[in-house]
Amino acid sequence: MPIISSGVETEMAVRYQIGMTAGGSPVFRQKSFSGLKMDVSDEDLYEAATTLFALLEYPLIFVTRNNRFDLTEE
Repeated sequence: MPIISSGVETEMAVRYQIGMTAGGSPVFRQKSFSGLKMDVSDEDLYEAATTLFALLEYPLIFVTRNNRFDLTEE
């Protein structure tokens, strides 16, 4: 039975550092932005994240792209 994969949405997750603990360890947070179009390029997604975090006081640690697909039988 062939399966059809249909792209539904892309989610961008960013991890950033909000400070340091009293012991000197970094404190991280993560934020997700869902409902993005599947056809957004990796470059545009990364540029959006870096542009957004350039406006904030927190350094951006990494950007992750998560794609969601619906699977159905043909």
